[in-house]
Formats: sequence, C-alpha cells, structure tokens
Amino acid sequence: MKKGVKIGFLMGFVVAGLLLTIMSYTANSTGESTNDETKTERLAYYPNTEVLGTDEMRVVACGTGMPSTRMAQAAACFLVELGNGDKFLFDIGSGSAERISALQIPYDYLDKLFIGHLHGDHFGDLGALFVGGALMGRHNPLQIWGPTGATPELGTAYAVDHMEKMYTWDIAGRLGQTDIRGFTTKVHEFDYRKPQVIYDVNGVVIRSFPAIHSIDGSVSFTLEWNDLKFVFSSDTYPNKWFMEEGKDADLAIHECFIPVPDLISKWKLTPEAALQVGTQIHTAPEAFGKTMSIIKPRHAIAYHFFNDHDTAGPILERIRSTYDGPLSLAEDHMVWNVTKEKITERMAVVNEHSWNPTQVTPALPPDPADRVPYSPEIEAGRYNMDDVVRPIWKEASEALGREFVFPEMKEEEK
Repeated sequence: MKKGVKIGFLMGFVVAGLLLTIMSYTANSTGESTNDETKTERLAYYPNTEVLGTDEMRVVACGTGMPSTRMAQAAACFLVELGNGDKFLFDIGSGSAERISALQIPYDYLDKLFIGHLHGDHFGDLGALFVGGALMGRHNPLQIWGPTGATPELGTAYAVDHMEKMYTWDIAGRLGQTDIRGFTTKVHEFDYRKPQVIYDVNGVVIRSFPAIHSIDGSVSFTLEWNDLKFVFSSDTYPNKWFMEEGKDADLAIHECFIPVPDLISKWKLTPEAALQVGTQIHTAPEAFGKTMSIIKPRHAIAYHFFNDHDTAGPILERIRSTYDGPLSLAEDHMVWNVTKEKITERMAVVNEHSWNPTQVTPALPPDPADRVPYSPEIEAGRYNMDDVVRPIWKEASEALGREFVFPEMKEEEK
C-alpha cells in the first residue's frame, strides 16, 4: 500500500479521536458548547454555541409548511428545549428530520415526540427519525405520545406498529452490522376526547386537549415548565378547548392556512375544496387572528403556509384585521428564546452538510452471530476482493492497537 494512503488512514483515526475527545469535554448536559457568549448580542442563532439559562426556553421551527412538500419549508415540526436539559419534538412532518439533523443535537436527547394527528405532513418523517436517529446515536427507544382514534386502526399505536413492520427488512439488515439499541419504540397512546396531563416529569407538564380537524382523533398540546407556557395547535379549526388551554401562553403556535384565493390560484384546489379546506378543516388567517385576540399570548406564531414574497403580505393583512399583538410568520429554522423578561426571535445558521452529532452513550460493537445470513445463491455471487480489503483491516488493527480478524471467504466462494 502507498505510504500516503496509509498515513491518511491513520490521520483519519487520530483526528476523529481528537475531535470526539474535545467535544466530550466541551459539551454540557444539553450537548452544547460551554463557551457561551451573550445571546442578546447575536443577530443569529448558531446551534451548539449557546447554553440555555436555567430559567430559559428555546423553540426552533423545524417545519412550518403545507401538506405538499418543497425544499424551502418542511412540514410541521417544532423543537422545544428547556434550561433543565430536556428536549421535546412536537409533530414530525415530512422533511423535518433534515432540519433536526442540521441542529446537531445528540439524538439521545431527541427521544420524546408528541404527535397531534396522523396526517402525513405531521408525522411523515417518523420513519426518518426512527431509523436515522438510531443510526446517528440514539441508543434508547424513541418514545412517542399520540392520540387514540375513533377506532383502534385510526390511533397512534396502530400507526407506529405498522411503521415498524414496514421497516422489518431494514432492521433485519442491520442485525449484527451495527448498534441496533435505538431501533425500538415506546408508544404512549392517550384518549383524544378530553383535556388531560400526558407527561409530568422533571418539572415539565404536558397536556393534550381535543382539536377539530378532518375526523376525530386530532389534539393540541401545552407544555408548562418553570412558569413558562408553550402552546401548539398542530392542525385544528378554532375551538373552545384552545381558547381555554391557550390562555397565559408565552408562545402560542397555531396553524394559519393559506387564504382561499391562493388555495384556488396557487394550490389549484377547486373553489368548493378551497372553501372547505381553508375555512373549515384548517384555520383561516382572519380566524387565527381572532383566536390570538381571545387568548392574548405574549407572542403569537402563525405557521402552516408557504411563506413567500407574494403570500406573506396578504396573510399578514388578514391576520391584522383581527389581531394587533406580537406576531411571527413562521419560517423553517426560526428560533425563539423565551424568559419571563423577554422573547427574542432570530434565525438559525445551520450546516446543511452536517454529519452525526456527538453521541451521549457510546455505541456497542455488533455481534456477528446476530447477522441474518445471505442465501447460498446470493453468497455465491460475492467477488473476491480480499487483496484490497484485507489491508484495510490490518491498518485499522495497527492504528487502534486492537486485533480485527478479517472474515475469510469460504473456499468454494473464491
């Protein structure tokens, strides 16, 4: 083997080891750098560079768009981070897993997901979080809270069970190949029909309450911690439960759908569908504004529309016809820092070429005995690459000071 290639291989191991060591010493319990600067002096949020105060909440928009997908906006997903180190995901719509990855948060901290309903734009990236999170360092079960349905097959437990069944081949193909501890779920299904506490741990209380959207089985959420309150509608028509539960909110995130004229001209719905979807199934901008005028949050956040140069203005005008309080028109990677004294809104600057974040718990080596073997027909198709692959195992043994035994091909396969 050429000297330069070998040196490069060795340097790769050394640099990777140094980076992991450095990161392990400079990260606190939330996976962020302890070399903090004053957040109020920054015009943007740089993930993993700011430690939350012990009395502070941070909310990151990881998906703010519509049911149809596009590159500029993922579907519904909001991350709530608390000063006690806890992190919670609300909805996991299509495309949002990429936004989450860009934040470079250790995936062991991203194991608590709350789903408002089972439309694809609100849980379409569940599979990506389940598989990708496990591969990128989540070594504990993915915990999922979600509502029942009018029948068992319309509930969260049924959906998650069948999601796991869909990945039967995927998981079988990883046995004995990598650490698979994260390829499990724990579902907490609750009755969608009544307001109730569904999570009460470490001073964090999360409540669900009924929403009105498409069919029975939709819910909204509140999160309360340290005298701060976050409210998330998921999808809903304005309703009495939100008017009650949303009171005294510091941040109130509520859907605000595209106006009917744009649903017809830009989304190509028929007038009949646009009126039904835009004013009865979803919340029209004017209705969003009236809702906020009733609950009077410290800060209102409108999401669930394509936030473009020609849509934001009309939506804002319609909202302002019924609401004149503090307001954000949400975009992906928008960030809100919340304390009792102030609420700061910024945009995150993220790395679109992110790799796996720091792992909280080290990965375990796979057990070859767990591998699902190839059939004789497929195994017989293996081409002999021992002459070029064997030296890689030898280099790894020398670089890491461990003996890695090269898997010899069977005589009949050579």
